[in-house]
Amino acid sequence: MRPEDVGLCPAGARRRVPGLRREELAQLAGISASYYTRLEQGQSLNASPAVLDAIATALLLDQDEREHLRRLAAAVSRTVAASRPRPERVSPATLDLLRLMGDVPAVVQGRRTDVLAWNPLGHALLAGHVDPTSPERPSDRPNAARMIFLDAHSRELYADWPRKARALVGNLRLAVGKHPEDGLLAALIGELTVRSPEFVTMWADHRIRPCDAADYELRHPLVGRITVTQQALAIARSPEQTLIAHTTEAGSPSQNAIQLLAQAGTWCTATEVHPVRG
Repeated sequence: MRPEDVGLCPAGARRRVPGLRREELAQLAGISASYYTRLEQGQSLNASPAVLDAIATALLLDQDEREHLRRLAAAVSRTVAASRPRPERVSPATLDLLRLMGDVPAVVQGRRTDVLAWNPLGHALLAGHVDPTSPERPSDRPNAARMIFLDAHSRELYADWPRKARALVGNLRLAVGKHPEDGLLAALIGELTVRSPEFVTMWADHRIRPCDAADYELRHPLVGRITVTQQALAIARSPEQTLIAHTTEAGSPSQNAIQLLAQAGTWCTATEVHPVRG
């Protein structure tokens, strides 16, 4: 954000950066510059909701960003030791739903983007080069973030790879805000930071966006180009898990390509699902 974006007249003095200065942001939020500086530096840990809302308004944050800010402030105000959670599991009801979605590529992801289950068509569309039974073993589960940044097949699959990668990073930031004590999530961020310079750049951008629905063009090695709508659906009984369905426009070449992929017969039967069995 620049001063002129929020109605401020930039001073004549040379600016080291084009963005807002601390003093300007504090002025917009109606708080003192010294108090805002203490907030930034983590020296004041109990900012009131009114102060957070004022800062959010000054920064023109949208609703998702405001909620993320509140979660970060709440996490800072309490001391929580990092933990190593138990492996996530998929409920039988969710597995039944996957089986019924035989004609729709579908994947169940956990809060760290681990693939907890997929139906055969979901596996064939996104990760045909990966062992289809790998979600059954917590130590071998594919991870969407690792695959997007570190797996050559996944990088080639998305025609606009940077857009998909940025969406995933934004969603990871939301997850970190919700679960700051999750040691496995922190380890995943650390691994990607060490192994992927592109992740480092995108992570430093600090943008957050929930991956709820988006259209992507895929370049599938077997059936060519496919345009899919990835829709992330909340699972009522497992709120930290997401069912991601990949739909195509009715009667389109993309739908025909999905049907061709379903008929290829190079993976498990259409009624088989690969869950975590605990």
